[in-house]
Amino acid sequence: MEIKKIDNAQIASAIDLIWTTFLQFEAPDYTDEGIHSFRDFIENEETIKHLEFFGAYENDELRGVIATNENRKHICCFFVQAKYHRQGIGRKLWQYILNNSPNVLFTVNSSPYAVPFYHRLGFMDMDSEQLTDGIRYTPMKFER
Repeated sequence: MEIKKIDNAQIASAIDLIWTTFLQFEAPDYTDEGIHSFRDFIENEETIKHLEFFGAYENDELRGVIATNENRKHICCFFVQAKYHRQGIGRKLWQYILNNSPNVLFTVNSSPYAVPFYHRLGFMDMDSEQLTDGIRYTPMKFER
């Protein structure tokens, strides 16, 4: 498994993985408004330009993606293809961010589906579940 930065030539593959996985696991918990809001977010070229994407590759296949902003301080997208869930790919992506960032505090707005995963990584809830533009999330933080 190799974790590496996703360049502009590979960003479309990363967005496809994010969208496909979102539809499988996140969309069922969202309203139509939330689904459209998320799609607008990942298709907004100006927003995407300000994110840093990293991918987990095996045999040149992109299996997972983590995208951060604020100098790797905030996780904006974190998805692993369904067929590779529970194989440690998400943990490896997270470990890469931890090992390659000087930040002490990391944040994420977790979807309902991912809250248990973030708890296993050591994140703690900062507040109860929120709803913004149809997107359900729990603000969470991780402190070294």
